[in-house]
Amino acid sequence: MLAPMPGRTFAIGDIHGDLDALFKLLSCFPPIEATDTMIFVGDYIDRGPKSAGVVDYLRHRLPRETAARVITLRGNHEDAWLRVVKQGWPEFVMPPGNGCLAALRSFRGLALPEDGEIPRPEERQALIKGEFFPADVIEWMEALPIFYEDKHAIYVHAGLPRNPKGGFFHPSEVEEPGKLLWCRDEQFFRHYRGKLVVFGHTATEYLPPELSTYTPDDPTDIWGGPCTIGLDTGAGKGGFLTGLELPALRVYESR
Repeated sequence: MLAPMPGRTFAIGDIHGDLDALFKLLSCFPPIEATDTMIFVGDYIDRGPKSAGVVDYLRHRLPRETAARVITLRGNHEDAWLRVVKQGWPEFVMPPGNGCLAALRSFRGLALPEDGEIPRPEERQALIKGEFFPADVIEWMEALPIFYEDKHAIYVHAGLPRNPKGGFFHPSEVEEPGKLLWCRDEQFFRHYRGKLVVFGHTATEYLPPELSTYTPDDPTDIWGGPCTIGLDTGAGKGGFLTGLELPALRVYESR
């Protein structure tokens, strides 16, 4: 959706249940005005200890506490859980690295699992069906937009797929929206040219280091390519949370 926004945009990377990092990052922002927009690029849940708290804050508290317009995009983890609920996907929920058990424990008010901990028998069924999510949270995830665009940039969780005729599709041209949530194409990182695209999904330490113009000596930092900016700096999995202010290109961090 295209919005005629005259003010600043603050884009925030993948949170992954790290509510404390989110609070710290927001405290670093300058005073927010009614003409500003906050855009979250998805992946609010899994891995970190407070998935339920992140969802509650983004849905209810932040829109009341800030003057800015709040846009929450769908990430591949929200997309994956919708697939789990609708048709099942044990291959996603069972690997410890995906952090799904942490989300279950969070929504049930239990302690974060230890590294590599496997689900208890009663938790396994709840994971496989995603039945621990409240119905209103599922409805919220279903309603999350796939991309957003304003005068500063295009915002999407993972990136843009290649057009067989050359170049890359605009998000509005993509017939399979899931590609905007799951793609991890080095060609996009290296060769996309066009309006600035701000994305998450791929941790910055795995993006081509020689292309980043922002502290290239630190591969875990924000990644600034020729026409793309990557914001996933590992929140919820041992890293930190990053925000970007446009058009000023100011960077804020939770560390």
